[in-house]
Amino acid sequence: MNDPIPIINLEAQYKRLKPEIMAVVDEVFESRAFIQGKYVRQFENEFCDALGVSYGAGCANGTAALILALNALGISEGDEVITVAHTFVATAEAICQCGAKPVFVDIDPDTYTIDPEAVESAITKKTRAIIPVHIYGAPCDMDSILDMARQKNIAVIEDCAQAHLATYKGKCVGGLGDAGTFSFYPGKNLGAFGDAGLVTTNNDETASLIHKLLDHGRVSKHKHDIIGYNFRMDGVQAAILTVKLHYLEEYNSARRANAALYDNRLRESGFKVIEPTQDSEPVYHLYIVEVSNRDEVAECLKSNQIGYGVHYPIPLHLQPAFKDLGYRPGDLPVTEAAAGRVLSLPMCPELTEDQVERVCDHFLEIAEPL
Repeated sequence: MNDPIPIINLEAQYKRLKPEIMAVVDEVFESRAFIQGKYVRQFENEFCDALGVSYGAGCANGTAALILALNALGISEGDEVITVAHTFVATAEAICQCGAKPVFVDIDPDTYTIDPEAVESAITKKTRAIIPVHIYGAPCDMDSILDMARQKNIAVIEDCAQAHLATYKGKCVGGLGDAGTFSFYPGKNLGAFGDAGLVTTNNDETASLIHKLLDHGRVSKHKHDIIGYNFRMDGVQAAILTVKLHYLEEYNSARRANAALYDNRLRESGFKVIEPTQDSEPVYHLYIVEVSNRDEVAECLKSNQIGYGVHYPIPLHLQPAFKDLGYRPGDLPVTEAAAGRVLSLPMCPELTEDQVERVCDHFLEIAEPL
């Protein structure tokens, strides 16, 4: 019998990097730089260099990164923030945590990212920010979003949780808007061994405020300028991320190669997959395909020991947590259609060509296109 194919193979990645990782973990233990400190500073600097941005603030997780960015840009009670419902709950959760109201708009049917025309229609006098989500590692149409935002003095916060080193017109996402937020949850393209996140910006005042906010509003050990949070990054996670960062471009290249293999098999069989925004280079955090018989396909994959995922079966505008916003089924038709049809196939740098072919063989046995 063939070996199982997981949707992501963290075990294989760890075994490859174990000597380097254990060496830096030992350094952190010896130095006792457990919270913030030199390892966090090193990671911030190296990650910003890789992205081509001016400032980065390591923090506790990707949700914290969103909350920090929103706070630093002055988003508060009574404000509206436009974003998508086709994303993880943290995007909208952070908006609510700041006292603002999420305004959900539909996605583009080809890229699965925020639809600029829908954004324009949703802007009101209360709109203070837009959060485009670079979902699945595919960059949004940032020129359209930024043009609208600049004309109306609206902040743009890029949710880059799934898009580490993805590029739009030659520039990495996370440095295009007023701020960018990253998650280093273990399964991400660049993943920690626990929770971690980071906020990017090219504005020095925004950067200074974010650094205060994440560390109890302090400017020195005993002086606190503002009310902040305890959203600091662990030194152990920062050291591990620094090791893994050195392999990120290699990992992303492997993801793109695997995505191309999937594309070649599935497109020619009539299946709908991601069509990236023009002039962008995705990093394929997930590889998704739309099918009309998802439950049957999932059962087939499971019976053949092939991992899969469903991202995201209940759109945020229809989640119980956001029922007070008043959305109803049918309000976001493209999002809702994707929620019922999208299936995530195995995707990670360790995936081999033979494994991709095996996944496709079993998928095509039973999957039905739209």
